[in-house]
Amino acid sequence: MNKIKTLTFSILFIVMVTGCNTKDKNKESIKGTQKVPSQNFVSAVIDSINSEINNGDYGLIDRFMVIQNDELLADFKYVQDYKTIAQKYDTTNQQYNFNSTDWHPYYKKSELHTLQSVTKSITSILFGLALDLNEDYNVGNKALPLLNGFDIDFQDKRKQNISIEDLLTMRSGLQWNEETDHNDNTNDCFLLESSDNWIEYVLSKPMDTIPGTRFVYNGGGTVLLGKIIRTITGKRIDEWAEEKLFEPLGITEYYWKETPDGEIDTEGGLYLKAEDLAKIGSLFLNNGKWDNKQIVSESWVTTSTSPIIKDVKPEWRSDMGYGYQWWIPEYTNNGKTSIYAGNGYGGQYLMMAPEYNLIIVFNGWNINDEPEKSTWRVLQDRIIPALMHK
Repeated sequence: MNKIKTLTFSILFIVMVTGCNTKDKNKESIKGTQKVPSQNFVSAVIDSINSEINNGDYGLIDRFMVIQNDELLADFKYVQDYKTIAQKYDTTNQQYNFNSTDWHPYYKKSELHTLQSVTKSITSILFGLALDLNEDYNVGNKALPLLNGFDIDFQDKRKQNISIEDLLTMRSGLQWNEETDHNDNTNDCFLLESSDNWIEYVLSKPMDTIPGTRFVYNGGGTVLLGKIIRTITGKRIDEWAEEKLFEPLGITEYYWKETPDGEIDTEGGLYLKAEDLAKIGSLFLNNGKWDNKQIVSESWVTTSTSPIIKDVKPEWRSDMGYGYQWWIPEYTNNGKTSIYAGNGYGGQYLMMAPEYNLIIVFNGWNINDEPEKSTWRVLQDRIIPALMHK
């Protein structure tokens, strides 16, 4: 059984570095769940959002954090009675039943919260680390030679031409349906999570377009990325993450779901504390540095969070972009990123606005009912406008 990993040193809270700031980067851990007093002028907007969350306008929210310029402006924790809420649904205790309260949204009553597809963004960071430290590989490499040992017919030349970058940008060309309800038995994510061999399930999918030409949201591609990390580094991704990312950032507790074939669920299986998710945001706002040490290359951070693909979700917003497993909700006409985000099922959001040195973290679990308002829009519609009209 996969166990919560515990490292050997204390948790350090996050630091956001601006300009040539060289002061001590170690911050105290968050204590308690009340909003930290601040003279910041956005406090009235934050208070209003908190009131609306308490009023139920945003559905089931577990955590709301705002960090700007080294300062924790808000940290609210909300307690939900998920056991009672889930009673009318199937609560069979297994790790991919999202109404099983042993598994969701918290892992075994701990403070570790499911990240769902924010896991993809962290998988991308770990892929960048693998390439940074192994110069024989790059995003132009073909994927299939790095996925050998599977009894799959690869005669379709289009499949043979899938590159690492195609997987990172969800342009693999594989036939994939992840747009229906998660419990729909035609949803490939549901079918993947129900299968015994995840890698083979993804590789067995037929092609429906030329790789690199069309965005189709595909968690299966991220599963392949996790396996390729193992090929490149010789380490399963959870071990790689602990050594190269979690330990340097002082992330001492996590849980990562293991698949039936002995791999790690890189498309949605990671659990972190909200404080530790915020550290990931700080790392990226600081261009890949932590405590003045370059953890992941600045070039990987920049490319990952750039709108490599534009207008990927016109039904959401006409200018929604996508990078290397990161969503780009807003960018300028010349392609400069204004906001980038990890986005996970049920309301898991890690959002960064570089111009304002701002991090927003939301955890929630809106899986059965659609709330009146979405926390996905809070940064764009509420907080940044307040900053612009200071």
